Amino acid sequence: MKKMIIWAAITALAIPASAMAADQNGAQNPSKQCKALKAAMGAENFANTYGTNANKRNAFGKCVSAVARQQGKVEQQAKSNASKDCKAEQADPNFAATHGGKTFEQLYGTNKNGNNAFGKCVSQKASANAKADPTAKNQVNAAKQCKADKKADAAKFAADYGSRPNAFGKCVSKKAKAQQDS
Repeated sequence: MKKMIIWAAITALAIPASAMAADQNGAQNPSKQCKALKAAMGAENFANTYGTNANKRNAFGKCVSAVARQQGKVEQQAKSNASKDCKAEQADPNFAATHGGKTFEQLYGTNKNGNNAFGKCVSQKASANAKADPTAKNQVNAAKQCKADKKADAAKFAADYGSRPNAFGKCVSKKAKAQQDS
């Protein structure tokens, strides 16, 4: 019983610390992103876009799940690319010549023998790649554009995206994709 109580206390303390560490490393909080998206879209459009049940009350949770999944994909892609980049750097015979005479282990390694150099390299590159992804910012900007378009000319908006409850979501998706492609 004592072990269970101690384990619960340790777990309760560890969760907020790990959550804060994610925010300090630059990872954007999916909940905050969805709050911004909801503010940009308006509550009704947000509910119609993300809600899947009859009363659309699950919209916020569905949004958070979608944003978190997207972040996971972006982070995985960033790590994959970072790993390939680091392997190429590590295999480069001219690495020392192009990096001030330092070997790969000397440049990235932090322990006395440089054994952790590859992991440190991947971590640095993955972090830089993840910070460069504008996906969430594009979604908020797209939502603001769609809201302005709908307000400016509702008939044209309906003609372009339809009049069903998912019309606003179609608009946001189309504009965010266009922004991401450019």
